Amino acid sequence: MAAHILLVDDELGLREAVKAYLTDSEFMVSVAANAQEAWQFLERQVPDLVISDIMMPQVSGYQLLQQLRADSRFAHVPVVFLTAKGMTGDRIAGYQAGCDAYLSKPFDPDELVAIVENLLTRRQPTPSPEVSDLAGQLAEIKALLRQKSVIAVTPAPIHHEFTPREQSVLDLVVEGLMNKEIASRLGTTIRNVEKYVSRLFSKTGTGSRTELVRYALQHGLVPLTFEE
Repeated sequence: MAAHILLVDDELGLREAVKAYLTDSEFMVSVAANAQEAWQFLERQVPDLVISDIMMPQVSGYQLLQQLRADSRFAHVPVVFLTAKGMTGDRIAGYQAGCDAYLSKPFDPDELVAIVENLLTRRQPTPSPEVSDLAGQLAEIKALLRQKSVIAVTPAPIHHEFTPREQSVLDLVVEGLMNKEIASRLGTTIRNVEKYVSRLFSKTGTGSRTELVRYALQHGLVPLTFEE
């Protein structure tokens, strides 16, 4: 499921541009024109991350951040300051207020996405479900790869249009690698790997890694190689 970001900025053009870029990067984005609107949203839903301007009318980004950190519902939510105030003293004030990252305008959208992905990954201090839930699946996958006598390769019933990255992820899933290992091998983030695996589930109509591996082997979606 895509991460949900709350973007708070009183500049309409910037809100629309940043929202469009983050949406293209497969995040869900809600926007607020000021801190009051942001708080109304927060009362209804807890986002995965907040991006906020500092210089806003009535309630500044600093004040909004203080409110977030003082409320147990939002104290853990990462906050990125996106602002024209780029002096060292401003950055220090932002970090002292409790922000997780500080990006000065003008900025490179790719850098913003990288910061967001990094913060969302770091936000998960406990082992992800894959560590426990996938242990059994990985064992099944390895057993499946040893059972070459029971795997009947048949023509794929439909043409699967995988992107090169999706195919790379599929190949590594079939090898029995976990998301962290796949991310390291491909030089990307765990979150991106999770997105690719989810797309593979959707495109193949499978619901688990074991099902995906069996499907891929049976329909010749990956090279059939086995260790003796």
